[in-house]
Amino acid sequence: MSDEKRNWKKFQNISFDGKKFSKRVRKAETVTVRHARKFLVGRLENIRSVRRHVISWLLLVGMMIVIVGLQLMWFQRSYQTTAPVSGGTYAEASLGPIDTLNPLYASSDAEVAASRLLFSSLYSYDSTGHLQGDLAEGTQVDATGTLYTVTLRSNAMWHDGAHVTAQDVAFTVNLIKNAASRSPLRSNWQDVLVKVVNNMTVQFQLPAVYAAFPHALTFAVLPEHLLGTLDPGSIRESSFSRSPIGSGPFSFNLLQTVNTSHTYSIVHMTAFANYYKGAPLLNRFEVHAYTDQAAIASALRAGQVNAAADLTGANVAQIDTHNYTVISRPISSGVYALFNLNTPILQDHTVRKALQLATDAPAIRKSLHVGVVSLDLPFVNGQLTGPDVPHAPASNATQAAALLDQAGWTLVKGQRQKDGTPLALSVVTTKNSLYEKSLETLAGQWRNLGIVVNIRVVDTADPASNFVRNTLQARDYDVLLYELSIGGDPDVYAYWHSSQIGIDGYNFSNYSNKSADAALASARSRLEPNLRNAKYEAFARQWLEDAPAVGLYQPVAPYVVNKNMQSLSPTATLVSPLDRYANVLYWSVGNHSVYKTP
Repeated sequence: MSDEKRNWKKFQNISFDGKKFSKRVRKAETVTVRHARKFLVGRLENIRSVRRHVISWLLLVGMMIVIVGLQLMWFQRSYQTTAPVSGGTYAEASLGPIDTLNPLYASSDAEVAASRLLFSSLYSYDSTGHLQGDLAEGTQVDATGTLYTVTLRSNAMWHDGAHVTAQDVAFTVNLIKNAASRSPLRSNWQDVLVKVVNNMTVQFQLPAVYAAFPHALTFAVLPEHLLGTLDPGSIRESSFSRSPIGSGPFSFNLLQTVNTSHTYSIVHMTAFANYYKGAPLLNRFEVHAYTDQAAIASALRAGQVNAAADLTGANVAQIDTHNYTVISRPISSGVYALFNLNTPILQDHTVRKALQLATDAPAIRKSLHVGVVSLDLPFVNGQLTGPDVPHAPASNATQAAALLDQAGWTLVKGQRQKDGTPLALSVVTTKNSLYEKSLETLAGQWRNLGIVVNIRVVDTADPASNFVRNTLQARDYDVLLYELSIGGDPDVYAYWHSSQIGIDGYNFSNYSNKSADAALASARSRLEPNLRNAKYEAFARQWLEDAPAVGLYQPVAPYVVNKNMQSLSPTATLVSPLDRYANVLYWSVGNHSVYKTP
């Protein structure tokens, strides 16, 4: 018999004794209870006696666990950072209307914004406010300072796949110069000759040295292969102006009119994958054009857009700061009280100096509650450098009153009079909440000296007002509170040189001084930065002494953006509000955590 069979037979003969099993179970139970009493219950008293030590050790262990956890979180953050999310749609509100998308004729803020995204230029301003090459790869100036040779980058393409060439640049400049095209830039280019050297090189011949010429190369370049066969006089109304082909970071997709009254429209754009600086992070960009600031603020509240430009004053104050961030950056412009020196009262230098001292510009800036920047000179801050930069005299109402007395304008029953004629000034500004508030404060300061101030606010949105012809060209004011766009270069020749007096000029003060003229003319004709700076310092000192105007403030451009978005840098330097797009390639609709590379 095998072993397996024997074992199976033995197993079958095993008997179960229930009494014996029960006895063993009770014995095991008794032993278990006895051990529990001895080692647990019997020692509870010992545990009580050392409970402080136990609690201390438990707390210590807990603290060690917390410290280790915090260390893990800390080190995790040290090798992680946030990065913008690719894709998505960025919707920005701006002031319309949108009648054209041709940058040669863009006038409204929305038109210029869309054009800036659709088209490229030879040069543009970066986030520090300095010129950088856009389509231009490099520029050389000859020994005479009048011949500029610009080399284009070879990888720039139009949205239809054609390459951007020097012929496109020359075509655009000649189109601007052509009177039939009706370009508002024509007067700036009439005396400049443009020549194509080869496909990637273009030359500009100036009639004389002009130091600020590189800043003029920020015009948008148009495609010759699409517009070259059209009559220059028909380009403005051509289909291109409604459905353009550009070379910018975004390509045109659709111009949508949202309502029948044409008060709300949207420009839909798509990221251009072959953009020479790299494709934008965003997939799409939309410019929503509204007729007024109230409509823009309403669109933000309704969530129609996630960012907005062109808001000022009360509209910015009403922004929901829980959901939106307001970024306000100074722009290269100045708001001035411009004295019309053709006005008999203001021909008196002593009266102008009195008004200069009577103007408390810091109080005006404080009344605006929007963080505008101080402005003493006919230049924006930072354009003049060195220890000898002049400054405007501090306001002093007592000295101002003494000067008026000296000029024969004495107080009679609280009003300044001279030979029975009251000292009355007509002060004009345009409809704008900041301008109007500034004028209200300024008028109060001058009235405190007994001056009669008559205020007139012109609504430039009203076609019947014709502000340019009826007010600016006619010089229909004694004092004009107005914003002068100064730009990235301190060349303010157009605003203060005597040759610019007249119906077509921008010397709104009718200011004329031989020393000032000489300094302005010399500064723009020299390329040496230090010499230009010295010339402009000399002009600024003469300007402050002659007092043809009083600087009130350097305006800021508020930009409202959803807190989940990444766009304009809070430290960016803006020459104009449109320079917010300097880093548009990196704008995004959100962020996420990523690991840093070693």
